[in-house]
Amino acid sequence: MIGYAQALQLLLAHVARLPVETCPLAQAPGRVLAGAMHSPIALPSFDHAAMDGYALATREPLPAGSEHAVHGSQAAGDAARASVGGAWEIMTGARLPDGLDAVVAVERTELLEARADGMPARIRLLDPLATGQNVRRAGSDVAPGAAVLPAGTTIGAAQVMLLAALGMAAVDVVRRPRVAIICTGKELQADPSQPLAPGRIYNSNGPYLVAELTAAGAQVLSCDTVDDTAGTFAEALQCALDVGVDLLISTGAVSMGRYDFVPDSLRRLDAQILFHKVAMRPGRPLLCARLAAGPLILALPGTPMAVAVGLRFFVVPALRAMAGQPAEPTWHAMLDAAQHPKPGLRYFLHATLQQGSDGCLLASVQNQQQPFRIDPFAHADTWVVLGEDAGDCPAGTRVEIVSLQPGTPPRIHPAQQTDGHAAWPRPGP
Repeated sequence: MIGYAQALQLLLAHVARLPVETCPLAQAPGRVLAGAMHSPIALPSFDHAAMDGYALATREPLPAGSEHAVHGSQAAGDAARASVGGAWEIMTGARLPDGLDAVVAVERTELLEARADGMPARIRLLDPLATGQNVRRAGSDVAPGAAVLPAGTTIGAAQVMLLAALGMAAVDVVRRPRVAIICTGKELQADPSQPLAPGRIYNSNGPYLVAELTAAGAQVLSCDTVDDTAGTFAEALQCALDVGVDLLISTGAVSMGRYDFVPDSLRRLDAQILFHKVAMRPGRPLLCARLAAGPLILALPGTPMAVAVGLRFFVVPALRAMAGQPAEPTWHAMLDAAQHPKPGLRYFLHATLQQGSDGCLLASVQNQQQPFRIDPFAHADTWVVLGEDAGDCPAGTRVEIVSLQPGTPPRIHPAQQTDGHAAWPRPGP
């Protein structure tokens, strides 16, 4: 049995970076940039008006009360024009005529004269006007050639907005990890539309893994449910190899019981066992191996919380490494009640999270941490991580927390108030 940090290090040492492919921008959300993105243009690409008004030349500040003839009108989308002096009516987003360098808001002017067609002919300024006022300069958002997004960025809607504004129709991204899932256990019933047969349980691990892996950006090629025999396991494994997976995840049959055939099955397939059994709770029997055909396999214990821990603390770091992404940032909170972990084990405890009036995050470890219980996990906000040498942790102890959702900050429950005060214990000194 090895420690969590050593196990994770061994796993990541065998993870290979995935190849690059080009993706249309419209299909890029959720994908990971393969390289740094640099701007091919200035953004904005020309000086333009920040509001409706009049554009003028201000070689020196124009005083309030000064009067100016209006020589033309410029709307958004109009081509560049050369000014002939004086003022130009201008609309928000319109390019400044050449030679003009400031904009006065229309409401800060007085219309003195209009033409027969209703166009303004002469205006008076109500305020002084200085160079650059109410003008959005070319390149003030993004300069040409500037680095805009680093490699490893997960593309979201905001990144799509930026890349679209820069005229990028496609981007180079890391190929999605290809993953196969094998859930073992003759007690598992894969079809939830059918009544449960005697002695059977619905397979929840498979749907959970599919949902989490898809949300993490992986391509799930298959999710098979097999019985407790090495033959059916080997058949499902070979099918996964035939479609070219990067990672194979199994659940169940990995401990020391008579039906825990996965370790021996992998050895018969000449797999290299990287580690088996990790000093953690839940999920201690977890196994990691590299198959002779190439892909990694993570064999998780079958209890639901062992699967959740294996996914969050082993599979997700592997997927990030495949995409060339760094480790996720570390978050911290204060325990609102004492915890007494067993020495030598790393504990992963699902918890709810609230924020005190002083801004401090408080983690409430849920009472029911048994690995078979799913309902408390469905109402959790975060994982609390207690290291192997944590010792007794009184209320107020600062602990590491990990978001339930990879790549996002932990979710915070709104605080329940009592007489204007937060209804949780205050952290200790």
